[in-house]
Amino acid sequence: MSDTPIDISHDQHAVRRQKLAEMRTAGVDPFRANFATTHFSGDAIKLHVDGQDNAVTVSVAGRLVVIRDMGKSQFVKILDQQGQVQLYVKKDVVGDAAYAAFKKLDLGDILGAKGTLFKTKTGEVTVRVESFTLVSKALRPLPEKWHGLSDAEQVYRQRYLDLIVNAESRARLLMRSRVVSHIRRFLEAQSFVEVETPVLENTAGGAAARPFVTHHNALDVDFFLRIATELRLKRLLVGGFDRVFEIGRIFRNEGVSRRHNPEFTMLEVYQAYSDYRGMMTLIRDLLTSLVREVIKPADGSLKIKHAGSGQDIDFGGEWREVRYKDLIIAATGEAGWFALPKADKVAKAEALGLSIHPTWEEFEITNEIFSKKIEPTLIEPTFVTHLPKELCPLAKLNAEDPTVLDVFELTIGGMEVAPAYSEQNDPDAQRAMFEAQAGEEQQNIDQDFLLALEHGMPPAGGMGVGIDRLCILLTGAESIRDVILFPQLRPGGGAS
Repeated sequence: MSDTPIDISHDQHAVRRQKLAEMRTAGVDPFRANFATTHFSGDAIKLHVDGQDNAVTVSVAGRLVVIRDMGKSQFVKILDQQGQVQLYVKKDVVGDAAYAAFKKLDLGDILGAKGTLFKTKTGEVTVRVESFTLVSKALRPLPEKWHGLSDAEQVYRQRYLDLIVNAESRARLLMRSRVVSHIRRFLEAQSFVEVETPVLENTAGGAAARPFVTHHNALDVDFFLRIATELRLKRLLVGGFDRVFEIGRIFRNEGVSRRHNPEFTMLEVYQAYSDYRGMMTLIRDLLTSLVREVIKPADGSLKIKHAGSGQDIDFGGEWREVRYKDLIIAATGEAGWFALPKADKVAKAEALGLSIHPTWEEFEITNEIFSKKIEPTLIEPTFVTHLPKELCPLAKLNAEDPTVLDVFELTIGGMEVAPAYSEQNDPDAQRAMFEAQAGEEQQNIDQDFLLALEHGMPPAGGMGVGIDRLCILLTGAESIRDVILFPQLRPGGGAS
C-alpha cells in the first residue's frame, strides 16, 4: 500500500469538470446570466411570522455550503452577503428530474431558489423550495473549514476563499465597510463636504515618508503617489471650502508590519475657524458614535475589549489628556531630560533597552522612547499633546512654549489612531519650517502650497485618522492585513 497522499482537491476538480461537460452536452447552461432574487438571507428570515408557515414566498440565491442528504429530501444551506439561510428540497415538491439534478450539485455551487418560509422542528426558519436554478458551477472544491486555509498567506492571497469559509473574517471586513459608511454620514451631518484629490503628485508633501515614484509617459514626467492628502485639502480651505474631508488611499514606500501596510486608507478632515481642541471634540464624538451605533457592545455600554491585553477600553469614560514632555520625564525618571546632553540621552535610552542610531538627532531619540516605551502602554483613550516642533512642520507653535506644537496624538489600544493640529496659516512661518525640514533638498518644498497660503488661509483644525488602525482597534483584529481585503504580498502563490 502506498503512503503517497491522494490529491483530493485534484480529483474533485476532475469530477466537477466531468459534470460540467455532461451539463453542456445535455444543453444545460451552468453559468447563467442572472437570477431574480427578492431578498438576502437575513432579510428573508426576518419575514417569517411564528404560526404562519408558508405564508411568505421569497427568492434567494447564494453559495451552497452545507448539504444534509435525507434520501428523498435534503436540507442545505446557502451563503450570501448577509449570512446563511437553510433550504428544504423535497423530491415530491420539485419533481423527480429536478431532484436528481439537485443531488448532483456540489458544495461551492451557486444556486437560486424560490419557495415559502416555514420553521423547522428545531426552530430554524427555512425556505421550502418550489423551484431552483444552478446559476454558477464551482469547478474547484471549497477548502475545509478548519484545515483548508491553514496557510496564513493563503488567507490573504485567496481572500475570496477566506470570506467563504471564515465567518469571523467576513464579519470583520463587513464591519470595516460599516465603519467607513458611518464616518461619512457623521461628518456630512456636521456640514463637512467630501472631496477627492489627486493620487499623483509633483511633490510628495504633507508627511515625512518615502514615496513611490511612477512615470507619466505622455508628459514625460515622474510623479509621486501621494503620501498624504493634507496640502491639497488645505488649498481648499483657501478656496472657501470651510469643512472638508477625504477618505483616500495613501502610499508610503516603507516597511510592512502588524500595523503598517504600504498602501492604506486615511481619513483627513479640516475645519476652518477651529483648532486642535476643536478636533478633540470632533474625534471623541465620532468614535463614541461609532462604538454606540456600529459596534453596539452587547452590554449596552461604550466599552470594547482590547485584543492585546484583554483590558476594557471605555469610550464613554474619561479621555486622558497629558503632555508629551510629562510622559517622557515619567518614563525616563529624568526631570531635566530635555536639557540633558545628547550623550546622556543616548545612554539613558540604551539603558531602557532601545537601539539608538548614531546619526539620530535628540528629538528622534526622545521620540523613540515615546514610540517604544510609552505609546504601547496607553490603552485607554489618551490625548498626548504638545509634541516637539521638529515632529511636524505643518502645525502652529504653542504661544507659551515655542519648542512645542499645538497638536495632539490620540492613542488608543497602544497605538496612534488620530493625530491633529492647529494648522499653520502664516505663509512665512510655514516657509521657514519647510526650509528647516528640507535642508539642502529645497526642490522638495511644495511652492504652490506656499503660494496658496499667501492668498490667505483661515485658522483651522486638521486631523488624520488611520482607517485600517481604527478597524484593528474596533474589531479586535491581530494585524492590519486582517482588516484590508487585499493586502500587498510578494508575487507568487495562488491556486494549484
